[in-house]
Amino acid sequence: MASVTPAAIAAYLDGLSPAPHPVLARIRAEGREHGVPIVDPLTGALLHGLTRAIGATRILEIGTAIGYSAVWMATALPPTGLLVTLDRDPARATTARAYFAEAGLDDRVNVVIGEADRYLHKLAGPFDLVFQDGDKQQYGPMLDKLAALLRPGGLLVTDNVLWDGEVVPGFVDPPQRTPEDTAAIAAYNERLAGDPRFSTSWLPVGDGVAIAVKSS
Repeated sequence: MASVTPAAIAAYLDGLSPAPHPVLARIRAEGREHGVPIVDPLTGALLHGLTRAIGATRILEIGTAIGYSAVWMATALPPTGLLVTLDRDPARATTARAYFAEAGLDDRVNVVIGEADRYLHKLAGPFDLVFQDGDKQQYGPMLDKLAALLRPGGLLVTDNVLWDGEVVPGFVDPPQRTPEDTAAIAAYNERLAGDPRFSTSWLPVGDGVAIAVKSS
């Protein structure tokens, strides 16, 4: 996924953020080779730090891909922690499981295959952190369900909230992204910003990250 941070600065910061497991370099290389959308390394480092900062023991991730962001978070969990990650692509889920096993994290990561919005009602909360990186047009429709699964004081972290800058009308001309996705993200941002259940901060990290703290 593209980064809104200038390449030279991103590379410098990346060098200051050592990966918590060597398997991350291999996942990142595979993602680049096959065009799999994975989070920016700086976003991964942010997720790792947030997991540690709040002492998270239960995490929910929407959008596994091949496991890159999940490894960043799972390596920050205690041995008894749990990360539940959902993806609709069986092949990618299989690849992710292999990486989790290689990293020695398969005992704390549970991969669920299927459409996330259809499985959320089957999950038992609360979760300390929810990472939303799934279908962009489902960001808004899933918000209430994710909020309900999050504990008071927990974090809802959303990736791609800047969408290569296309959420700003006219900033990218001509637009390169699907208009429906761009409109969905822009609407989600507005909704999250005005949601009284959350106090939200917006960071120009990676492709834009929103960190929403659920009210107590």
